[in-house]
Amino acid sequence: MRTLGMLAVVGGLFTSGMALAQAPAPLPRPAAPALDKAGDVPDSQKLERSTQALGGMREALRQVLEKVEEARRTKDVVKLNCANEKLTQIKGLLRISEQADVALQEAVSKSEAAPGEHEFTKVMIAQQKVGQLRSEAEECIGQLAFRTDENLFVEVEEPDNLPGGDPTRPPPPPDLI
Repeated sequence: MRTLGMLAVVGGLFTSGMALAQAPAPLPRPAAPALDKAGDVPDSQKLERSTQALGGMREALRQVLEKVEEARRTKDVVKLNCANEKLTQIKGLLRISEQADVALQEAVSKSEAAPGEHEFTKVMIAQQKVGQLRSEAEECIGQLAFRTDENLFVEVEEPDNLPGGDPTRPPPPPDLI
């Protein structure tokens, strides 16, 4: 009976020690940098930021279009489909943002706060999403993981002491007489 009690204590210590030895739970990821509240941004800055965001989105569209053309040149259908999907989404977000920018300009000219804030928020959210889609398009092509010079030359040297022959095809066993 005493041995059973001792086993229970040792087992309890062992399992609690394992629980303490485990890695701590990961801390929650910090939230993405918060956008300025649209109400806190003056109207003139809303117009300026919206124009800058549209310029950035157009540049991202141009970059993704280049990725699509690159995939088309290499005749890689998987990369082409992936990049084309991102391109289509960026085009849609850009169209929405351009319409929101026009509506923002109208709201600012009429001094309407609520519609202006709404349109500004739409442009800023679209800008973030376009940036994410641009990164995903780079991943489609594989350039995010491997950025190298196109004229890269790799030279492989084989050591002299390697055994000869094909290791996947061993020699046949000797004939037994």
